[in-house]
Amino acid sequence: MSAVQFQRQLGLSRYETAFQMLHKLRAGMVRANQDPIGGNSDDHIEVDEVFVGGKTRGKGSGNHNQVIVAGAVEVKWRKSDSKLNKRKSGRIAGRIRLSVVPDRSANSLCGFVQKAVKPKSLVVTDGWHAYRGIGAVGYQGVAIPANGDYEITEEHLPMIHLVFSNLKSWLLGIHHGVSHQHLQAYLNEFTFRFNRRFYPFGSFKSLLGIAGGTTSPTYATLYSGSWHHPNHLT
Repeated sequence: MSAVQFQRQLGLSRYETAFQMLHKLRAGMVRANQDPIGGNSDDHIEVDEVFVGGKTRGKGSGNHNQVIVAGAVEVKWRKSDSKLNKRKSGRIAGRIRLSVVPDRSANSLCGFVQKAVKPKSLVVTDGWHAYRGIGAVGYQGVAIPANGDYEITEEHLPMIHLVFSNLKSWLLGIHHGVSHQHLQAYLNEFTFRFNRRFYPFGSFKSLLGIAGGTTSPTYATLYSGSWHHPNHLT
């Protein structure tokens, strides 16, 4: 929920108190030295990047004051359950990794892959030139030529685009947009919740376990900008 709704439910007099409490929780959603995703020979990893941010008036067309978020998602094959007849075979999304990156250069994007994905995994990307070095850093790289055609990448990278769509809907629908300064914290929460969506009752236990060894932001550091939201990729 948003900090405004959280403030109302707890009957707090100050918005800043609710905002800080939620960020303390988000700081406990990132496990240090977290294992990279992938590594299963039967699965592959979809990797892409997306611009996050609202429209900027008075600056013309293009992307202004937006943040680049790199994402990776495991694409798994699920077998049908003939006994219960509840699940159909097909591809499903496994774990994800999301991180703010400074730009769309090879150094940033390939660096993200190296920290987020296990070596030797099959990595599927679009035709952006920054991904051409994926094979040289220890991965089986497959690039889908985009040629400016959005439908091509939608067809070949369906899972990561679904993740990005859900992320944007969540940021706008629940939080009505977030600041660039705190975006990584919201990415951490989204990742935590997404990766545990099939185990909701274990999420609270997992949060307690991680938070026990985590430092959380103080009021002063959170609002001064000196606090850097944790990111297991950096």
